[in-house]
Amino acid sequence: MSTQSLTNSMKASVLTAALPYIQKYTGKVVVVKYGGNAMTNEELKAAVMSDIVLLNLVGIKVVLVHGGGPEITATLKALGIESRFVNGLRYTDEETAKVVQMVLCGKTNKDLVKLIAGCGGRALGLCGLDGSMIKAEKLTGSVDLGFVGRITEVDTSPILNAMAEGYIPVVATVGVDEQGQVYNINADTAAACIATALHAENIILMTDIRGLMRDTKDENSLISSVSIGELPALIENGTITGGMIPKVECCADAVRGGVRKAVMIDGRIPHSILIEMFSDEGIGTMFHADPQEEA
Repeated sequence: MSTQSLTNSMKASVLTAALPYIQKYTGKVVVVKYGGNAMTNEELKAAVMSDIVLLNLVGIKVVLVHGGGPEITATLKALGIESRFVNGLRYTDEETAKVVQMVLCGKTNKDLVKLIAGCGGRALGLCGLDGSMIKAEKLTGSVDLGFVGRITEVDTSPILNAMAEGYIPVVATVGVDEQGQVYNINADTAAACIATALHAENIILMTDIRGLMRDTKDENSLISSVSIGELPALIENGTITGGMIPKVECCADAVRGGVRKAVMIDGRIPHSILIEMFSDEGIGTMFHADPQEEA
């Protein structure tokens, strides 16, 4: 139904229904990890930015954390640099690290700031290098990923200062170590770490699927709610596989870190953020603490 077809009475009913949720979240921090199709489709992009501005205007402290994989890949291709992925993470050599910093902190970040301004909001672009906000070290493991980083500390001062002045912080996910080496940071991981450091009420991960499903080929098999204690068994039995594993682990880490709720939503649906936050049913998959921890 289009906005034009809504009567004044219907508009009033919609606003009235949203009021309890607005009251619940006003003054609270909500971290939104922005990525996937919602970042490349212009209509979806406009819907996300308008949602973010609306949340900000009703007193919800939104922090927008973004990646920029498609733009990084396109820029690397234009420069004749091949993209390489290992276990879902971009292998980042020295040249790739420079491109990541240029694209994420420069073009992508400032484009989002401009889009928010176009919706009547006030945004401030930040990256993990600003004030050494995201401190990192080389991610080590069985496979060398180059200059891919593991977050060691998040200094929330730049984000808090921006919010105190009424700005929407827009954070590009690169990190830096004590020697000044820049690292590429997975955006889901960064969003979870930032949400934990900010003691956020909620973290929302935008994806290109409905959420966590029992059968990846059947979108009607959506798992609408799951406790983090159930996740190891779902990984063991193959329900959670591949690139979904790190996303799920980020949600679990955020909940363990004190974030009240982590939600994975379908960014392909216009205004999915508002549907999640302003309705009982929500949308996607909600990750919550184990019952004994919630008691």
